[in-house]
Amino acid sequence: MSDRFVKPGNQEHGWNDPPQFSYGLQKDSGGPKRNILNKRVHAPQFTGSGSEMQSSPVAMPTPPRGMNPPPMDSSSPPSVCPKTPSDGKIEAAELETEPSIEDVHEPLYGALNACRDTVKKQICDDVERRLKLFEDMWKSGKLSPLVKHRMHRLSQDLKRKNWDAADEIHRGLMVDHVAEVSQWMVGVKRLIAEARSLNPEQNNCADPGS
Repeated sequence: MSDRFVKPGNQEHGWNDPPQFSYGLQKDSGGPKRNILNKRVHAPQFTGSGSEMQSSPVAMPTPPRGMNPPPMDSSSPPSVCPKTPSDGKIEAAELETEPSIEDVHEPLYGALNACRDTVKKQICDDVERRLKLFEDMWKSGKLSPLVKHRMHRLSQDLKRKNWDAADEIHRGLMVDHVAEVSQWMVGVKRLIAEARSLNPEQNNCADPGS
């Protein structure tokens, strides 16, 4: 302890009595003060409004004056996928010329005559009757150009013994032009089946030029 905090010895006590301390001087002195650790600290108060606390939106840059966005080209229409024609197997140039009924008649009756030796007469007569109905509708203009061209292709495939190709054309006609072919196409279907049974080994591998 510093000497200034110690009072001089009391004459009434002995020399070995403990000295008396002046606590008032120690309290009033300018010594270091202890920090009060249990003091509650309040949260800071914001004086601004809630809208001021929000971040302001970023402004988009404006284009310089005199520069306008490129105009849309109205002359060119948007690209559209081309539509597939109803009959993609018949070219437009091919429809300009109508096939001859004789070119269709010869392969059909040639296949029918080849079947007469092995096929029942009743079946052959029914096929012949339907083929004549087909010829009458052709000559009277009751068949559309698409049907005529398809029947021309069918007769050529029948002549080359391309049975699968001829049968595919027959099924396509029954789906796309049933109103025109329903009366006689049954005979053509039976003719393809009987001709195939005579030459089952020959099919689409036949020479197209034969």
